[in-house]
Amino acid sequence: MQATIKFLEYYLPDTVVTNAELAAEFPEWSVEKIEAKTGIKQRRIASADQCASDLAFEAAIKLFKNNDCAPHDVDFVLFCTQSPDYFLPTTACILQSRLGIPTHAGALDFNLGCSGYVYGLSLAKALIESGQAKNILLLVAETYSKYIHPGDKSVRTIFGDGAAATLLSASESDSANKTIGEFVFGTDGDGAKNLIVPAGCSRLPSDDETAIVEQDTSGNLRSKDNLFMEGSEIFQFTIKSVPNAVSALLEKTNNTMEDIDCFVFHQANKFMLDHLRKKMNIPEYKFVYAFDESGNTVSATIPIAIKIAEGKGQLRTGQKVMLVGFGVGYSWSAGIVEW
Repeated sequence: MQATIKFLEYYLPDTVVTNAELAAEFPEWSVEKIEAKTGIKQRRIASADQCASDLAFEAAIKLFKNNDCAPHDVDFVLFCTQSPDYFLPTTACILQSRLGIPTHAGALDFNLGCSGYVYGLSLAKALIESGQAKNILLLVAETYSKYIHPGDKSVRTIFGDGAAATLLSASESDSANKTIGEFVFGTDGDGAKNLIVPAGCSRLPSDDETAIVEQDTSGNLRSKDNLFMEGSEIFQFTIKSVPNAVSALLEKTNNTMEDIDCFVFHQANKFMLDHLRKKMNIPEYKFVYAFDESGNTVSATIPIAIKIAEGKGQLRTGQKVMLVGFGVGYSWSAGIVEW
């Protein structure tokens, strides 16, 4: 049995934060500068009472409503998030109950960011092709906005909240579905400090001291309870690791760059994606850009980009598609899907 992608949907929260609104808060950054630097025109932000599980729930409901599948078909739930509802219990268990998925289904969370969707496809493939599950609901959802200090323009301009739901199923041979191929992975925990929320968990519990807000040399405000990103270090890591991962996957699968019809990378920002595309000599018509209306939604960027590219006709049946996730951890992964 082969693991195939049957259906995919995404969900974005209602609240929109435009570049004009950010420029009003940070006069030193114009609307034009924000868009030129990030490629993002607006981002969606979860409401105060909206958790990542709520976004994932809406994405799953949309998937069941718009496609020929139902909660009772699912026998395993995988939920990728770095913004869970609780330290415990497992958010996937809560989603199983809310969605009405049978109690004989398995459910687990995994904590990964920008590489999470590709990792999730690999986990689903392993469960299906080892005979442990037949229909897997892969959910990815993030609400990084809840970690960001309002005065930190370095990350407020980039990140948005969002979720996606993918149903993966066992199939003998069905050209209408998308067959999941091989993967490569990578990890470098030495870079953990460069994209982190330092306080709030067991290593450094939140207290009065971690809540003290400081200003960096660029004028950004944050405390140890907020998201911190060292952008230059993340960029250097990405420029080195992503081309190596792409080369390793091509070698593993006996493909060349010319054999790949479409590249869907983690939608970090335009500056980074442009550098990667040009460094690897990927033609622009083969490369997906799909983040200008939603921002960087972390683990949800790749499935959102897939759905948008498919809707525009950039991603079509019969194509060989390479998916590449990279970022927080440091963690990266790449895989091929026969669309």
